[in-house]
Formats: sequence, structure tokens, C-alpha cells
Amino acid sequence: MRILVVDNNVELCAALQDYFDTQPDLEVVGLAYDGEQALTQITELQPDVVLLDITMPYLDGLGVMERLHSLNLKRKPKVFVITAFGTDNLLARLMALGADYFMVKPFKLEILAQRLREFAQNSQGMIASETASTVESRLTIDQKVTQLLHNMGVPPHYKGFSYLKEAVLMCTEDGYFAGGLTKDIYPTLAKKYRTTASGVEAAIRNAIVAAWEHGNTSFIRRLCEPYCDERMPTNSLIIAKIAEESQINKARG
Repeated sequence: MRILVVDNNVELCAALQDYFDTQPDLEVVGLAYDGEQALTQITELQPDVVLLDITMPYLDGLGVMERLHSLNLKRKPKVFVITAFGTDNLLARLMALGADYFMVKPFKLEILAQRLREFAQNSQGMIASETASTVESRLTIDQKVTQLLHNMGVPPHYKGFSYLKEAVLMCTEDGYFAGGLTKDIYPTLAKKYRTTASGVEAAIRNAIVAAWEHGNTSFIRRLCEPYCDERMPTNSLIIAKIAEESQINKARG
């Protein structure tokens, strides 16, 4: 699979290229750091897949997709969108422009490679006439958890965002039990990120506080019903409810 990586994050582009170079079936044929470069390289390199970021200088990812149809291409590449923002409106807009797949940052390189392979085998990809709710049913649990955190208003640049997301994913994989937070989940994340279990707990708490005070408090209340009213929910309640909600939506899909 011949891949063009388009992202204004130079370090991420380099990391993607280094990783894909270790995969025999994935080849990075070019790197572009803004939308104008992307259009030029799509025309010159004719990649199989464009790994496209949305937020870029000069011309953003939406602009690239809008102009992609006007290029004189023998074969239109599949477009695999990667972005830090996963709102329903954005999903609907991307589909209307012909995006084939959507993945929310941050992600693991192994998961990205796996999705690219799965995506390449599906010649149909996403259907542009689908509604945003239909796209939501296609999201992986990883993507759904990220979307729920964004809906809560958890600041994505907080350390607690990543810790909270991984804690939820651990619960969806192994089943949730409250005692597992302090005995298993916090220590596991602490070891991974080279910090302390109390540091992980505090970072998650800070992220929840930020969402409660400056984010979407009404959404958090609805998510945690009937156990949350005026009092800010605990770490364990938030983790349990996000895990529960992501599994419910997957079952519906």
C-alpha cells in the first residue's frame, strides 16, 4: 500500500514514516506539511491512500478534499482522515466530501496500521450519503471514548486526557470493578508513563475538574445519571460511565 502522509506536525510525520518503513506491506511515498503540498504530491505520486490531517496551514484538510475532485487523476486515492477533533458535524462534512475513513488522535501506531489494512480490504469505504449517526455506529470503541471525552470538554492537552482514555479502554477490555483503579489501572498507567499511581489519579482528577468547571457540565450530568446532580462525579464513576456508554454504542452498531 502506497501512502502519502499529510500533517503539519513534522515529528508525527517522521514517526509515521519510521514505523511504516518497518512494515513490509506499507510504503510512505511522500510527506506533505500543508494542503497545497498535499495536492501537488497527490498529483505527482498517485498514492493509494492519503493519510490526511484536518488542521494545517495555507489549505486545511477540508480544503484538500474539496479540491481533490478537480485534480486530473487516473485513480482517486482513498482518504484516511486523522484529527484531534471528532464532532458529528465534522464527520458529516468529511463524508459529504468523500472521506473513506476517520480516526481520532491520539492513536497507537499499531492500531493505525491495522486500520489501514482493514480499510484497504474494504473497497466500499464510507458512503458519502450516510448520516452522522450512521458514521458514529462505525466508530471503534477507541474513537467513541475519545469522542465522549471531547463531548465532556476534557482538555486534550491535559495529561489526564490520555490517562482517562486509557483507563476507560482497559475497563472495556477487562471489565470494570472499582477496586481495580487503585490496585491495577493507576499502577499500570504509572509504569507506562513513568510516573506514580497518585500522579495518574491526580491528573485524571484535574482533567475531570476542568471539564466540570469549564466544559460541558450538562453532558456530564446526563452521562452519569442518576448518580450525578450538582456534585462533580468521582474518577471511578466517570470511567465506569464512559466505558458503559462506549460499549452500548458499539452494541447498537
